[in-house]
Amino acid sequence: MQPAKRQSEREKEIERLEKDVEELRRLAPNSSDSTEIERLKREVSELKQEFYTHLGPWQRAQIARHPQRPYTQDFIRLLFTEFAELHGDRAYGDDKAIVAGFAKYHGRAIAVVGHQKGRDTKQRVLHNFGQPKPEGYRKALRVMQLAAKFNRPIFCFVDTQGASPGIDAEERGQAEAIARNLREMARLPVPILVTVTGEGGSGGALAIAVGDRVNILENGFYSVISPEGCAAIMWRDSSKAEIAAAALKITASDLKEMGIVDEIVPEPEGGAHTDHEAAAQFLDTVLERQLALLSCLAPADLVRKRYEKFRKMGQFFDLHG
Repeated sequence: MQPAKRQSEREKEIERLEKDVEELRRLAPNSSDSTEIERLKREVSELKQEFYTHLGPWQRAQIARHPQRPYTQDFIRLLFTEFAELHGDRAYGDDKAIVAGFAKYHGRAIAVVGHQKGRDTKQRVLHNFGQPKPEGYRKALRVMQLAAKFNRPIFCFVDTQGASPGIDAEERGQAEAIARNLREMARLPVPILVTVTGEGGSGGALAIAVGDRVNILENGFYSVISPEGCAAIMWRDSSKAEIAAAALKITASDLKEMGIVDEIVPEPEGGAHTDHEAAAQFLDTVLERQLALLSCLAPADLVRKRYEKFRKMGQFFDLHG
């Protein structure tokens, strides 16, 4: 049996056990039965914890793509107050794959930028499945530059398969819009805190992910290409995505080891999709601490350290040496 299929069956088995325990709890006639039910619940919890601890890269990628996972608008609701969304790039139109605006975080004025996928079919079409077009990236940059002008920290939430691959996006300068964001984000003299909440796909993710701190949720992944895309290029067979996921080193622990991300944010038992509030609380602890540290740095030091951080990534060889 294939690992992905076994993982799906084990996940369904855990869900069945949880439902059985809750049904027994509801029907428990006395306290002695309740004690036994609590014991069973602890055993299910331990089984669940063990299951999610030993997931492979491909299995974690599936969790990162779970349709009930919290998106940018969920984190805005749970982490920030007084959010005021801004629309449009002042050049072409408004791309709803990117949500951007100003809010308050623990009483401090900040800016928020992030991908938004949508839950049902209607929302996904409206948000273009979280795949921004050039106007989305230009809107994001407009808001970030406004934030820099008024000395407001920037919070970015990354969750996208990648930039929109449509011909209309190419016609309007997709590559240029992404490249411009990379350059300009590197220069912004305010703290930038980036969190990969689900999947971080290629330049579509990186275009809003040049930050002083780059975090990733425990089951998120970040990659130059999707496992399916890699498999299609390397083996001309997208069904080998599981092999590609392992080779790409896309998991949070791999990324932390290679210095691509700064911190792994734990998720509630079973994944962030099981409890949005708990996931936001875990992230809030990390963001509040990081913002306090970054706020002590002078603007010039922020920019210098950010530049040095990204220059250290990767390996370079002198072929003429």
